[in-house]
Amino acid sequence: MVHTFRDGWHQNATHRHSSHFNERPTHEVSLLVIHNISLPAEQFGTPYINDLFMGCLDCQAHNSFKDLKGLRVSAHFVIFRDGSLHQYVSCDDRAWHAGVSEFEGRENCNDFAIGIELEGSDHQPFTEPQYQSLISLTQDIMQTYPQITPQRITGHSDIAPNRKTDPGPYFDWNYYLSHLS
Repeated sequence: MVHTFRDGWHQNATHRHSSHFNERPTHEVSLLVIHNISLPAEQFGTPYINDLFMGCLDCQAHNSFKDLKGLRVSAHFVIFRDGSLHQYVSCDDRAWHAGVSEFEGRENCNDFAIGIELEGSDHQPFTEPQYQSLISLTQDIMQTYPQITPQRITGHSDIAPNRKTDPGPYFDWNYYLSHLS
C-alpha cells in the first residue's frame, strides 16, 4: 500500500503551513466538506487565496477585500483551476473553513471535518483537472480516514445552509461521487 499521507500531510500536495489552525478536540476525522473560493470574486489565478490562508492578504489590493481585514481562515486543501493541489493545514489538525455549521445534528464541523476549497465560484463550471485532482485526493483521504464515506461528503451549503451557497450549482456532484469507487 502506498501511503499518501504523513502526519496528516498529503505527499503530492504543495505544502504551505498556515498558522490559522488549532488542535482538534478529538482525533476524529469523519467528514469532508467541499467549498469554492475566488479572490476577487470570479477572478482566478491570483495570489490572493494563498495570501488569505497564510494571513498576509493585502486588504488594500482590491476594494472587495476590505471586509477580510483581520479574518483568520484556512482550509486543509485548495485545488486550483489547473488541478494543482496545495495543502495549508495537516488533516490531523482543525482548519478554520466551515464556520458556524452542523452535520447530522452535530455542530462545529471544523472539529471533525477536512475542508477542500476549489478555486471557482457559484457562477462558472469547474475544470476537468480540478475534478481529477479532487477525485484522487478524496480517494486518498477515504483510504487514510476511513470514517469518511461518500455519505459523509458534503457541500459548505449543506452544513451552513442559511449562510453559504458553495460549492454552488455548477459543481457536478453526480460526476464526482460516481468516480470515487
